[in-house]
Amino acid sequence: MKRIYVAGDKHVNAQAAKQILEAIEDYQGIGLSDVLNRKRPYNGQPWTGNGKRGRILIQGLTARDIRDCLVLAFYDSRPPGLPAPTSLEALPLEQMSMEAISQNLLCWIERYMGIYPAI
Repeated sequence: MKRIYVAGDKHVNAQAAKQILEAIEDYQGIGLSDVLNRKRPYNGQPWTGNGKRGRILIQGLTARDIRDCLVLAFYDSRPPGLPAPTSLEALPLEQMSMEAISQNLLCWIERYMGIYPAI
């Protein structure tokens, strides 16, 4: 079995390293070309929008519900220890993770549909 180095001198087998790299790739930024390809596979980690969670059909929500879910996702994604701001404009967007926002958005949509946690 081939061994490789990951993060210093820790040894992991090649299969584990492949899984680690796939997980990292899954959390990398999604490009516009990816978003425009609606036929791309749902082959990411199950709890992400690129995996099983992303296959869930949204049902029973209004456009306002989805907007509210997005606002709540932004508030939930603010850096730890910050007080709740009084408006979206007051959020420190430069300190926030877009991956966290998208993951929180999916969770809020599931809550509004009454299926959280779906995964």
